[in-house]
Amino acid sequence: MTGSPIPPDLFGEAEAPETPEARSARPLADRLRPKTLDEVVGQDRLLGQDGTLARMLARGSLASLILWGPPGVGKTTIARLLAAQSGLHFTQLSAVFSGVADLKRAFEEATRRRRTGQGTLLFVDEIHRFNRAQQDGFLPVVEDGTVILVGATTENPSFALNGALLSRCQVLVLQRLDDAALELLLLRAETELGRVFPLDAEARSALRAMADGDGRYILNMTEQLAALPPGTPTMDPGALSELLAKRAALYDKDREEHYNLISALHKSLRGSDPNAALYWFARMLGGGEDPRFIARRLLRFAAEDIGMADPQALNQALAGWETYERLGSPEGELALAQVVVYLGSAPKSNAVYAAFGAARAAAKATGSLMPPAHILNAPTKLMKQLGYGDGYAYDHATEDAFSGQNYFPDGMAREEFYQPKDRGFEREIAKRLAYWAKLRAAKDL
Repeated sequence: MTGSPIPPDLFGEAEAPETPEARSARPLADRLRPKTLDEVVGQDRLLGQDGTLARMLARGSLASLILWGPPGVGKTTIARLLAAQSGLHFTQLSAVFSGVADLKRAFEEATRRRRTGQGTLLFVDEIHRFNRAQQDGFLPVVEDGTVILVGATTENPSFALNGALLSRCQVLVLQRLDDAALELLLLRAETELGRVFPLDAEARSALRAMADGDGRYILNMTEQLAALPPGTPTMDPGALSELLAKRAALYDKDREEHYNLISALHKSLRGSDPNAALYWFARMLGGGEDPRFIARRLLRFAAEDIGMADPQALNQALAGWETYERLGSPEGELALAQVVVYLGSAPKSNAVYAAFGAARAAAKATGSLMPPAHILNAPTKLMKQLGYGDGYAYDHATEDAFSGQNYFPDGMAREEFYQPKDRGFEREIAKRLAYWAKLRAAKDL
């Protein structure tokens, strides 16, 4: 697909040609901003020949969009270029700095343009920061075609945007830039600057890793490399890290990434992969997560996903949490790491979890059925006369310490809620239950 360059009249009056001095004074990320959609890196799934946006543009039917993705992947650039290729006037607002008056003004200007046959692409950065009432304000102008809305967000639209607004927009997910895309940006930067960065192969790889998928960030970091004097010795990763401050991993304890990473930890443990689980555990700690939150989730995992397959798992998880409380960070984090490895390598069973759920459902369905009379205590004469405790068999006084009596309510069929798995300690439990079932069946004959 060949993208159209941005006509100057879409974004203001045409300006005089830029002097080399003025160009060099602009930030590198701005100088290298793509002029056509073909120049956008890392989003081939949307912009490639068979991509969603490519098909929209080919049909001439650009819809209102929500561009969801991490910082520095091209959301603003793509919106500008979509306006250019569709012949739409580009209006940009930021939800951080704009209010109702700004929205009203943008809608009124779009209405005036529409009367003259000029459409408007309204780009709203950080659209999730608008409150629900402000988001509702977009509905009429989107519905009647006054504007093509393109909203950009780093938050999950399912949680951050009104359902009514979401139903009128197509959500497109932009991916973090991969290693190849980041390397292409580095090559473009070297071409723009007319020099090769003094980095060995490992340092160059480390620089891409520092960017963590953010194209704007890697270009901003190269500004510091560009400031090095000619003849600077080639740097290894150690020298590079001294020059550049390492970027903190993307992680927000209060938003979606928090839930994404704890889900990744939980599912890695369930999948018996302690190495992957350790990685996500380290990612959460590196992002500033409270170790107590992780400890609580590990304890829950021991009960939910291991259960009786390894009864010691619950003790290990609790002991790790208590050790952390005594030692604090960072020493106590090693105890939690030990728990992660123990849980990841333990046999797994959700039999207790499933049995509890089934038992709760049965308890709800059967209401307030009384226990059978023979297992009721009879502390008063009247209760004895009513048959409380009559016929109760004391299991310890029976052969095999097993009476085989019924303990479910009268009129309720016996249920087998707990179905132990054939692994770990539950394999032994299954043998016991099968033995008792055989004895129970014999007594019923």
